[in-house]
Amino acid sequence: MLKSKLKNSPSVAIIGAGYWGKNLVRNFHNLGALKLVCDKNEAVLASLKNQYKEIETCLALTDILSCEYLDGVVVSTTAETHLNIAREALLADKHVLVEKPLALKIEEGEELISLAKEKNKVLMVGHLLQYHPVFACLKELAASGELGRINYIYSHRLNLGKIRREENILWSFAPHDISMILALAGEDPESVMTTGAYYLHQKIADVTTTHLEFPSGLRAHIFVSWLHPFKEQKLVVVGDRKMAVFDDTQPWGDKLLMYPHKIKWQNHMPVPDKAEAERVDILQDEPLRFECQHFLECITKNKQPITDGREGLSVLQILNASQQSLDQHGEKICISGADSVESKVSPMYREPRSAPTSIQRDTDFFVHETAVIDQGAIIGTGTKIWHFSHILSGSRIGENCNIGQNVVIGPDVNIGKSCKIQNNVSVYKGVTLEDSVFCGPSMVFTNIFNPRAEIRKMDQVRPTLVKKGATIGANSTIICGVTLGRYCFIGAGAVVNKNVIDHALVVGNPAKQIGWICECGERLPDDLECLVCGKQYEKGSEGLKFTNS
Repeated sequence: MLKSKLKNSPSVAIIGAGYWGKNLVRNFHNLGALKLVCDKNEAVLASLKNQYKEIETCLALTDILSCEYLDGVVVSTTAETHLNIAREALLADKHVLVEKPLALKIEEGEELISLAKEKNKVLMVGHLLQYHPVFACLKELAASGELGRINYIYSHRLNLGKIRREENILWSFAPHDISMILALAGEDPESVMTTGAYYLHQKIADVTTTHLEFPSGLRAHIFVSWLHPFKEQKLVVVGDRKMAVFDDTQPWGDKLLMYPHKIKWQNHMPVPDKAEAERVDILQDEPLRFECQHFLECITKNKQPITDGREGLSVLQILNASQQSLDQHGEKICISGADSVESKVSPMYREPRSAPTSIQRDTDFFVHETAVIDQGAIIGTGTKIWHFSHILSGSRIGENCNIGQNVVIGPDVNIGKSCKIQNNVSVYKGVTLEDSVFCGPSMVFTNIFNPRAEIRKMDQVRPTLVKKGATIGANSTIICGVTLGRYCFIGAGAVVNKNVIDHALVVGNPAKQIGWICECGERLPDDLECLVCGKQYEKGSEGLKFTNS
């Protein structure tokens, strides 16, 4: 007889108690959520029952599906079974955490996402390293602009074993690396190339190298192997300000190192200027515990997981393209375009219809009948695009943005979530807006420092980065090649020709700092404590930072 559910606590069952399943059993048990374990191996179940006496065990999936008190199901079986088990669990009104990959085919992943939405259930994919405290810190540093513009990323995941026969090394090792790279890139790749080698089995690759190319110019590569003399789990992120190395084989204090290396120009030659590594203080904890805890929290609070079905589908798309390239001996596979899956893989983006002939209203975004959306542009859910605006190919606009009248964006421009771009603004190639940026009416971005009408200079584009929460006043001009700090405020009509630090208030031509501005938009007094919202700040090397003191 199965025991009854504890009140006010999500109850989960784990299907598959093999090598990885045992780790899931331990963590969900420690979190007080594990009620039932299902596996075909009676000896394994007996061992677990002896170790965790209060849990129940069963041999059949139907026992779990018919169990009314269970809130969630964790699928830790072989990849080819993921679709059927996850589908049956969702149909039985259970929330689902499925280990990577989400499924084996794109249409299978789409089916699970659609079913989870229909049933209003959490669908989460076990991309474990997204929950690693070190990677979470690295992702935050990258998003804040600490690394500057990210130029390339490489990931090595190498070891001697564990050798599998149900999947090749690409599907076994690379999903975690793809997931991390996508999280750092903030965009989907345009193309993929994968080469491999078959040493132990003529149809199962033991070593693969995958190259990804992104619309922004970012490049990434992934090297995975289970025929390597030593273990290596390393992610290297190279930005134009700093370089970061996440080495998971190192002691905790050395897992994340930041290198403030720079390239200087002397006599028209690039010369590296090396600096000492900087260690980042990160609280130590087990990534799998965070992942399990996140699943329970998503069930309790009806939250969208960090690695939800859409994120899992994005990784699956790249795995499928990589496998196709591998089968074609390293041919480049394009994964962009209106008919590709990339229009469906991101949790915040979808592919729009181009050049609408009538007002476009659907559940995802709004485009006025006079606006033009080029093929290849991607528009986030909840975004509104108004009269006579034009979104050029390769541009990405995040969720819940408001794009005013006569706005031009692109080509190849990235705009974050919840941005507001007022009338008569052009956001040219080379400009990047992070989340919650405000662009006032008729303000101007440039992207070429010394333009000439008769000389093409698009190869001299200087990138401009506008960080989260920044406000750019009406009729102001931003000279290309600068960075506008988080929550800075550019006064109306200002001309900005150098970097602006976080929370700085700047006005004039050329723009000069005259004070500090709060996150809520109010000018701060000398003691840096906002008189409106009460937030307290202190000065740092990059501007103001919030303090609880």
